[in-house]
Formats: sequence, C-alpha cells, structure tokens
Amino acid sequence: MIRTANYNFIGKLIPLCGLFFMILVNACVAQRNTPIPAAYQTEEYLPFLKGKSVGMVVNQTSTIGQTHLVDTLRSHEVDIIKVFAPEHGFRGEADAGATVKSGIDEKTGLPIISLYGKNKKPTNEQLKDLDVVIFDIQDVGARFYTYISTMHYVMEACAENNLPLLILDRPNPNGMYVDGPILEMEHQSFVGMHPIPILHGLTVAELAQMINGEKWLKNGLQCELKIIQNKNYDHQVHYSLPIKPSPNLPNDLSIALYPSLCLFEGTIISVGRGTEKPFQQIGHPSLTGFEHTFTPESMPGSSVHPPLENEKCYGIDFESKDFEDGISLKYLIDFYKAFPDKDKYFNNFLPKLAGTESLLQQIEAGFSEEEIKMSWQVGLEGYKKMREVYLLYKD
Repeated sequence: MIRTANYNFIGKLIPLCGLFFMILVNACVAQRNTPIPAAYQTEEYLPFLKGKSVGMVVNQTSTIGQTHLVDTLRSHEVDIIKVFAPEHGFRGEADAGATVKSGIDEKTGLPIISLYGKNKKPTNEQLKDLDVVIFDIQDVGARFYTYISTMHYVMEACAENNLPLLILDRPNPNGMYVDGPILEMEHQSFVGMHPIPILHGLTVAELAQMINGEKWLKNGLQCELKIIQNKNYDHQVHYSLPIKPSPNLPNDLSIALYPSLCLFEGTIISVGRGTEKPFQQIGHPSLTGFEHTFTPESMPGSSVHPPLENEKCYGIDFESKDFEDGISLKYLIDFYKAFPDKDKYFNNFLPKLAGTESLLQQIEAGFSEEEIKMSWQVGLEGYKKMREVYLLYKD
C-alpha cells in the first residue's frame, strides 16, 4: 500500500514539475525578450484539449524546451490518439525525399501515420476517431519547404471532416524577407502549392489564414482554425532555431542560405548534401577553376546517396562569404556562365522550385540578377498587399 501511495504521489508530481518548468522557462525567455513559440504557452490551449481525442502533426522540432510536445501533453493527460508525420518523419531522421513509413513509435507506443509519399493528406478513415488536430512544426519561411504543403493538406482534410485545427505558431527565421518570383499555378507541386513568392514572409499560422482567406483549399473549403500566437515576436526579430528543422539544415547559416541555394537543386551543381556543411557550399567536378573543394559521401540519416557521391567538387564555401539579404541569384548565374556544358546545367526540377519557367529562360538569355529581380516586382507588390491582411505580427 505504501508503494502504491508513493507511485500515485509521483504520478501527480510529474505534471506539476513539468508545469513549473514551463512557467520558469517562459519567465526566463520573456525576461530576455526573445520569441516564445506558441507551444510553450500551455495555459492557452490545454483547456481546449480537455476531454478531446487528439491527433498531432508534429516532428522533432515540436518541443517545449528539451521535452517533446507529445510527452508534455501526455503528462497533462491529453488523450493523444495518433501522430501524423511529415517529410523526414516524426523524429526527423529520414533523408529528403525518402519514404516515411507508418508504424508504431517505439518510445510512446502511438501509431504514426506518414503524410509523405503516396499518402500526403489524412484520409477520412484516419480522422474519424478524432475531435481536434494539432499542427506544431518549425518552418523556415521558404515556399518549397514541404512542411507547409503538409499543413495545406491537413487543413483540407480537417475542413472536409468538420474538425478544428489547432495551430501552435513558431517564429519564421527568414520572416523579415519577402522575395522571389510568385508561383504560377501551372507549376504547382508539393514543393510549391500556393501563388506566393519563395520567401513568403509569413509564419505557418499567418499562411494558414491566407490559405483560408484566399480559398486555396479544394472547392473553396474553409478550415476551422484555432491559433496560438508567438510572444515577443515580429517579422524583424532574429530567431535562431534550437533544433535543426530537417537533416540538411543543421545551423543558422544553412537556414539563411537555403531559399537561394535550394534553386541549385534544379541544376547539376551539388549543394553539399553528403557533407558536414549542406546548404553552405556549392560545387561540381567540372569547375576546377575554384579553389574550395568537397566530396559528397553517403551519410545515412541525412543523405544516403547524395548527388555527385564520391566525386571531388570544386566551388564555393559560404562560411566566409557575405550573402545578400533575401534571394540571391548571383551564384546561380555565375556558375551557369562558368559551367562548360551549359545544356546539362539545368534540370526539369528548377521550374517547380522557382515556380516559373521564366527564371531558367532569363538566365539562359543572359539577363543580369538586377534585371531578373525587376521582373518580380509587380507580382511582389501585389502579394505584399494581400499579405498585409493576414499578418498576426507586424513588420
């Protein structure tokens, strides 16, 4: 009896300790006036979850301090039924483009349903036993980062099944920029679903409001949204991510360079996948005039078979280079000019990444970076006016 009483006491104490820890973390973070992601503000959404069957769209970035949101909510006796996993999986261990398998999470015993691959949208059957779905994933503010495409499909499925979607917002580390060509809908794909620029300047909650407001869901459906906002955040605040959002974005530099360097994935040039510095260097075996070198190798968990595997590449290391704000085309253009076989430089993925065929055509025609960027301005001005309507945090 004494042992049972002790265990009961400990069982009650754990949630209290967790709550105390979160209050302490919130107080410390607020004191430094740094952004507080919505997930930390449990007092704002725990009452909403009481007595509900919950589905969660989360990954390795869905944490409160060092504790995963799933574990935090379970400690508060929230009834989590299942977890939906985006690209890279629930624990963030799958390579870009790799199949994410459904199954059972070893740590929690929860069923994991993949939302990457053939099943990008939750089915009616997968949602039928739920009362609410939570979305809490760290984005990096680039249109082709697929977590926002997953959010679109989750919104659509929730709307079709009359389920509310609780979005726990997180700061956008590239949220101070609005730049790049607007996606033309004939180039719509999972790496670009909305007519927005590459750098859209929105948090996931703001984008969700735009998706609803502009009626971009199938048949103009509207998803019932409940949004918990960040604290101490606006779009000019710098936010350093505490956890890498995907295997090949390991640090602040890679996240800042990603919106520009990801365009190289529409070319024959390596962006450093299969090295310790992905999205921080570019190169190719044919560019022997460059001093910097690297050799992509198989790295399970980030790049099992990277482009140009085991080939010595010559190019540029951006660790010691200044990089302009927003989207830079300088190196995309310079490498095209330097590449010996220009017919092989681009591949058919570039129009999907850029959201337009014109970028490829402009570079091949010899347009300068300034001329190309000028061609974006009318679209960007229109987008900025639309964006203003949906901002939760003013610039």
